[in-house]
Amino acid sequence: MTTQWTTETLREGLAFGEGPRWHDGRLYYSDFFRHGVFSMLPDGSDEQLVAEVAGQPSGLGWMPDGSMLIVSMTDQKVLRRATDGSISVHADISEHCGYWANDMVVSSDGTAYVGDFGFNLDAFLLEHGVEGVLTPPGPPTTNLCVIDPRGAIIQVVGEMAFPNGPVITPDGATLIVAETMAMRLSAFDVSSDGTLSNRRVFAQLELVPADGICLDANGEVWVANALAPQAVRVREGGEITGMVTTSQICFACMLGGDERSTLFCMTAPTSEAAVASQGLNAKIEAVHVDVPGAGRP
Repeated sequence: MTTQWTTETLREGLAFGEGPRWHDGRLYYSDFFRHGVFSMLPDGSDEQLVAEVAGQPSGLGWMPDGSMLIVSMTDQKVLRRATDGSISVHADISEHCGYWANDMVVSSDGTAYVGDFGFNLDAFLLEHGVEGVLTPPGPPTTNLCVIDPRGAIIQVVGEMAFPNGPVITPDGATLIVAETMAMRLSAFDVSSDGTLSNRRVFAQLELVPADGICLDANGEVWVANALAPQAVRVREGGEITGMVTTSQICFACMLGGDERSTLFCMTAPTSEAAVASQGLNAKIEAVHVDVPGAGRP
């Protein structure tokens, strides 16, 4: 049976929110077109600017020393914000990106896993429509970069169909990543040095282009549906066990709050940059769910 919930709006006035992360009692998130990383209290109040990112921020994560890693999309870099607020370049992944850098997860030892679009999404959809995603050969694939704690690229995993929203299981042994354009979640084994192997399908989805994802304590994955106002909870193998309805299209989600049982959803009318960048119509919505979050982020 599929359990269903409906969100309430916590905060309005975002341009396009992405990369939600629960950390030290606050929700952190990127806003592409306000060019900043922000944080807020779980009730939606007290929004604070954490870092300005001219190249559009996306994926976020924390290193063991408390510094924050931030994906800078348009210049295809991973930035490092020290605890004193200073920002430096942690890694440059531009030679491995087909287009803008995107989402990221950071492991407990500071290894980062970063994907990119692989192609100009808005231009592709304008020319081919959503049907072009489903019709072979479809859009180009791209890479998932593995970056060690020193900022060195130690592995490049190819043939990824728009790698997005990666998560790491609590034992650190498995990485699950959304492949948006293939409408699936893929899993990898994580070795002791952070490199990936044994690629396999975790769940094949039907008409759900998986965007941001998060993991719960049952090992199931919440998936933002980039084509609909919803997030779905998916069990390994593809069974949908939960569904959250949002007021706008849902592009990312994160379990946080007290006991990590609040699902925070980043929503917007559209992801089209030319439209989203011209207004403040995105929201953060939330609902209490029955299984708490687990793993990273």
